[in-house]
Amino acid sequence: MDLSGRLVQRTVRALDALVRAVPWRSSATTPEHLITGRRGEEEAYFYLRRLGYVIISRNYRSPRSRSELDMVGWDGETLCFVEVKTRTTHHIKPAETAVDAEKQNDLGRVAREFRRKIKGDPAFRFDIVSVYFEAEKLPQITLFKGAFRA
Repeated sequence: MDLSGRLVQRTVRALDALVRAVPWRSSATTPEHLITGRRGEEEAYFYLRRLGYVIISRNYRSPRSRSELDMVGWDGETLCFVEVKTRTTHHIKPAETAVDAEKQNDLGRVAREFRRKIKGDPAFRFDIVSVYFEAEKLPQITLFKGAFRA
């Protein structure tokens, strides 16, 4: 890697660290589950970055669908549509099971629209990231690559 590539990498890492250092601000009117969901998406974003994903879009919405794509990014040459599910406990069902057939179909529709904006016809897949915030522990994060087909 040349000097400019290393400089870009260091700059991006520094910006990532800065964003992580900013405390979450919760509004008295924002429901707790939405705050938890946002925290989970942030943790998932940085987790995927550490794995080498290049995130190109977050919270992509289509006017034609009720669903949104939490994240879209490249894992090497593969375009990935990432759904993040966050929970505060393992005591109910696993977070990733919330991406049921109906949700998969919705995400597939939004992903097709997103793919129309990408040049060429790259390989793509749907990933799920589950994030658990339990007690005072560090978040537990699991990536399910190719979790479903739509």
